[in-house]
Amino acid sequence: MIDWLIPMAQKIGFIGTGVMGASMAGHLMKAGHDLMIYNRSPEKARELIQSGAHWCPTPASIARQSDIVITMVGFPQDVETIYLGDQGLIASAMPGAILVDMTTSCPKLAIQLAETGKSRNIEVVDAPVSGGDIGAREARLSIMAGASESAFKRCLPIFEKLGRIIVHQGPPGSGQHTKMCNQIAIASGMIAVCEALIYARKSGLDPEKVLKSIESGAAGSWSLTNLAPRILNGNYSPGFFVKHFVKDMTIALESAHNMGLDLPGLELALCSYRRLMDTGSADCGTQSLYRLYENGGL
Repeated sequence: MIDWLIPMAQKIGFIGTGVMGASMAGHLMKAGHDLMIYNRSPEKARELIQSGAHWCPTPASIARQSDIVITMVGFPQDVETIYLGDQGLIASAMPGAILVDMTTSCPKLAIQLAETGKSRNIEVVDAPVSGGDIGAREARLSIMAGASESAFKRCLPIFEKLGRIIVHQGPPGSGQHTKMCNQIAIASGMIAVCEALIYARKSGLDPEKVLKSIESGAAGSWSLTNLAPRILNGNYSPGFFVKHFVKDMTIALESAHNMGLDLPGLELALCSYRRLMDTGSADCGTQSLYRLYENGGL
């Protein structure tokens, strides 16, 4: 292979080393990139530091020395705080740098960040992902990018270390809109998974045998294959937090209303997950919706 076709190792900053971010950052470090990391809870970055990542005390300190900065945080307000302001990523990054937000956030905010970045010759890309903790750990995420063509091409070698399905959806904001489509599809699907399993139990069937019959047929879905077994094993640990799913559905519903759309399936799912949060399950996995059915249904 001709040397210039091989992507050179870059200085990459990674902010947010939680359930998914830690695995994603690890893949980039294993690929030979010089990795600088920051997380609000330093203990969540300990393993990466022990493996050779460089700890930075603030997001701004990462931005000042990185070719590309990736953020994978919790909520739109976190994104806004990290990117904007005198000590934000946009103000601190080197001209020509690329900032990639892989958080699921607001399409409107993604567009705002991209426009703000232009004033400093900085490209801001929105590239939310789907695949949960398993997809992050196995580097087979689906990555949905909103960016200019040039920014996407620069990011593609990095994305290829993190995911298998990588699609440039369009200009800034397009990635977040695509992720809203993803979450809308999952929202009603999780209700269907829970209802199918509770029906199996109440009718006297063996839910594991039922799952074996239906997961590869027309009813098949990622949630049925990956989350239904966790439900049957009583495992409600988070691959994706309930509180983050509620955040995503809220964004999707607000965006839908702004476009004049009525999405009753999404509204039902959001209402159900808010009820689940009220039971103290905000930090559980999305499959914990099943508990509402065990306790009498929606």
